[in-house]
Amino acid sequence: MKLPIQKYHPNSSRLALGCMGFGGGWDDQPYQPAHVQQMASAVEAALDNNINFFDHADIYTMGKAESVFGEVLKSRPSLRQDIIIQSKCGIKFDDELAPGRYDFSYEWIINSVDGILRRLHTEWIDILVLHRPDPLMEVDEIGRAFSELQYTGKVKHFGVSNMHAHQIDYLQQSLDITFITNQVELSLKNVDWLNESVSAGMSSGAGHHFSPGLLEYNRLQGCQIQAWGCLAQGLYSGRDLQGQPESVHKTAGLVSEYAEQFGVSREAIVLAWLLRHPYQIQPVIGTTNPERINACAQAESVNLTREQWYSLYVASRGERLP
Repeated sequence: MKLPIQKYHPNSSRLALGCMGFGGGWDDQPYQPAHVQQMASAVEAALDNNINFFDHADIYTMGKAESVFGEVLKSRPSLRQDIIIQSKCGIKFDDELAPGRYDFSYEWIINSVDGILRRLHTEWIDILVLHRPDPLMEVDEIGRAFSELQYTGKVKHFGVSNMHAHQIDYLQQSLDITFITNQVELSLKNVDWLNESVSAGMSSGAGHHFSPGLLEYNRLQGCQIQAWGCLAQGLYSGRDLQGQPESVHKTAGLVSEYAEQFGVSREAIVLAWLLRHPYQIQPVIGTTNPERINACAQAESVNLTREQWYSLYVASRGERLP
């Protein structure tokens, strides 16, 4: 059986730069010139490493992450044709009406995209992602919003984040649309996405918290699997491990050992472990540091053996495979 070709942009880099940390704090304080320069330096480091995919969301630092990226685009308008921009919508913050919530209504999607485009100083985004499932979503409203956004050229493609296969299938069939990305939490630390598959039908798999068959479904659909949280917040690449369980210490030791063997950074090994998986996972690296971007980009030069890949997996599991 021939698997479908991935439907995301054919020129997309294997790694994506996640922009959640740019623009200052998660508050109403305005961004400063230093924040714009930080974004510019990160973009330059990404491009120097052939990373052309930039992941945003309208909520990141209260919209300021998109705004500082937009300042970079405004100063370098020719850059827009050479990069892929993805942004997300659908999350509302606490306000006087209700606590934080999700909103896939026609009005919220349309208004969100207009805000995204304004902040980014661009006429279109390549991919619009529904950020988290809205239990009150009405497919007719989503369909009306998507049709308008495509017709006006504001959005080229659509994706989802943190959705399981049934939700994706329901939306795709109801909307007669193909989602080209699904962004979920995958990392060497959070390995339930693997534990679920190797424990299928076993009582030992009851405690795993990952939607069964999600990755296989996306792969068969030709939907790009993106991994957020892929660096495990630096757990294996330099964070203080005091108080961490033995499995973390053992995994971190293996990461350091393999980094030395391959002559690369520890970040590169953590990401190479994801890249080694045959489902063509695209890690979204959430760093603002150009040096760490350089370190992450080394992952593409690493080809872990089966033995090395399994050694890391079993170490992170903290127990032998069944």
